[in-house]
Amino acid sequence: MSDVSAPSPRSRRWTLYRLRALLRSRGPTSVRFRRRIAVITGAILIGIVAVLFAEAADYTGLVFSAYARTWHWLPLVTTPLGFMALVWLTRRFVPLARGSGIPQVMAAQTDPTAAMGGLIAVKTVLGKVVLTMAAILCGASVGREGPTVQIAAAVMGISHRVLRVPLKGAVVIAGGAAGVAAAFNTPLAGVMFAIEELAAAYEQKVTLLVLSAIVIAGLVAQSLAGDYIYFGAIGAHMPTASALIVVPVAGVFGGLAGGLFSRVLLGLASGPGRVTRWTKANPVLFAGICGVLVAVLGVFSAGLTWGTGYSAARAMIIGVDAPLWFGPAKALATTATAVAGLPGGIFAPSLAVGAGVGNLLHAVFPDDPAGAVVILGMVAYFAGVVRAPLTAVIILSETTVSRGLLLPMFATAFIADWASQLVCREKLYHGLSQTFR
Repeated sequence: MSDVSAPSPRSRRWTLYRLRALLRSRGPTSVRFRRRIAVITGAILIGIVAVLFAEAADYTGLVFSAYARTWHWLPLVTTPLGFMALVWLTRRFVPLARGSGIPQVMAAQTDPTAAMGGLIAVKTVLGKVVLTMAAILCGASVGREGPTVQIAAAVMGISHRVLRVPLKGAVVIAGGAAGVAAAFNTPLAGVMFAIEELAAAYEQKVTLLVLSAIVIAGLVAQSLAGDYIYFGAIGAHMPTASALIVVPVAGVFGGLAGGLFSRVLLGLASGPGRVTRWTKANPVLFAGICGVLVAVLGVFSAGLTWGTGYSAARAMIIGVDAPLWFGPAKALATTATAVAGLPGGIFAPSLAVGAGVGNLLHAVFPDDPAGAVVILGMVAYFAGVVRAPLTAVIILSETTVSRGLLLPMFATAFIADWASQLVCREKLYHGLSQTFR
């Protein structure tokens, strides 16, 4: 006979009770399990949506480029009228779709449930998609990356609503940062952006599940769009002796320029001045004035300042000569577009302006590698605008495969972050997010 006695009825009942409790807390019907499914599903959908939006935005940009080449002078009329129409439509139907989209996500984390009915509502993001592409059709100096962040946060919210899971602030971060990862095809940059920029606005832990969602979205986008590199495999590098001279100059110059851009945007968004009051009282007329400026710059620059500026930036990175006025002209076009109140991001245009900054620096340092100097200018200006130096470095290193330039890029980014604070102490996206709360 066996020495092991059979379990008592009481022991069996206790085991069954614990099993049922475990299934309730961790099984397929539990909130914890459904939350994981919602995050993973949302991340996959974000990757798909980001790729589709990118392709649609790129196609729209090509349509406008063909139009501007065929009817060279006509944008002087259509661009201002388009700006006015877009601002009126935005304010009338989807006021929370204006601007970049990143400030909306930062504001949404304070009350994610309420944000699903406003800041990241389906109506808001659909309006964002349509109006951003319409802005590109008008020749506006906008990017798709910021809008992708807002769209991605909404997708994550929808996946939670379908699976009846409460939406948390950390998950809103995950959605937004996953949008960055998918938009640039750079998963690591999305993780860094979540930690450094989005999560810096509040005290919130970014969990492993959140980081996993960002990586999944980036990998899905990569598998759909292919393992492409945003600016191409440049592989730039710079001798240490040259870097010791170029880095501080690039950091200070680019940081001050980026800080000035942020100062202007924040001043016109929430400043107490007379000009700010007039722009708020006459938004459509002000948009028309901004549109005239953008149109004049686009027409007389032979189209260099239209749209994202991606082509011009890539040309400068690979060493193609560009006019020295490109950087200031693109900065002016981007500023006019951003303050007009149109939906659209500033990531890609800021990288283009940064390339223009690097182009100016290369005129000062003609004996140094052109690609390396331009990339340092991009890092400096972008870090000066966004005030997220690690994100700036990771984005540029991943989008150009210039890992041999990592140390100079890190040094440039931190110097630029410091220099930007001398001009504008408040972070751009944090300041803009206050206007949505």
